[in-house]
Amino acid sequence: MTIVITGAGGVLCGAFARALAEDGHKVALLDLNLEAAEAIAAEIREKGGEAIAVKANVLDKDNLAEAHETVLKTFGKCEVLINGAGGNNPKGTTTSEYFNKADLLDENARSFFDLDKDGVSFVFNLNFLGTLLPTQAFAQDMLETGGCIVNISSMNAYTPLTKIPAYSGAKAAVTNFTQWLAVHFANCNIRVNAIAPGFFATNQNRALLFNEDGTPTARTHKILSQTPMGRFGEPEELLGTLRFLIDNDAAGFITGITVPVDGGFSAYSGV
Repeated sequence: MTIVITGAGGVLCGAFARALAEDGHKVALLDLNLEAAEAIAAEIREKGGEAIAVKANVLDKDNLAEAHETVLKTFGKCEVLINGAGGNNPKGTTTSEYFNKADLLDENARSFFDLDKDGVSFVFNLNFLGTLLPTQAFAQDMLETGGCIVNISSMNAYTPLTKIPAYSGAKAAVTNFTQWLAVHFANCNIRVNAIAPGFFATNQNRALLFNEDGTPTARTHKILSQTPMGRFGEPEELLGTLRFLIDNDAAGFITGITVPVDGGFSAYSGV
């Protein structure tokens, strides 16, 4: 199959690309950071797999159309789309977990009232529009023969984490959009599902989870205390769910769901 992965230069989606190429699929790695995507694509090719890296801005419809043409000419029509691009921004994040009046007087702090409109918009657009626009670009390949779309949501979609209202709201939108798309494309035999990772250490969140000396931050201790398995997930632990969802034999009657992969985080009441 021809599989397109957005955000493929990152830790999680890079692991997706490597694994799916090892399974014998042709993989197109789309990322704004072409250098990062190309490094993974080159690694795949060195091992005998088929992969190309394509520079793509998931917020630019024209650029995505160009990326689609590149994939089409190289590998043919997209059969599986993995919408993995996303992320957060400090301007959509509060300094404190609970409202603190002192933050209003601290120029280095960001209270709820200091959240930046453009920062919040960027986070929402990156995650939600960054899922919608690539789907518009690549799902057209699936209209006649069917296909599969896997979105990357988050456990934030179920229960928002403190400090990150923009990211939490955006991922809730991705989960809701997954359900909407599943219904919308059901008559075209296009299945749409999502994966909601729990806590995985990635390039984007590493500074929040570990101090400069490598020791865990207070937030990490709090996270792990609420994760029954007591550790972060490894990227490879998402692969079984991904492989299942894209397998038409195993999951041919499954559409519109979001699968948590979270070490028990969502099941734990804290008591």
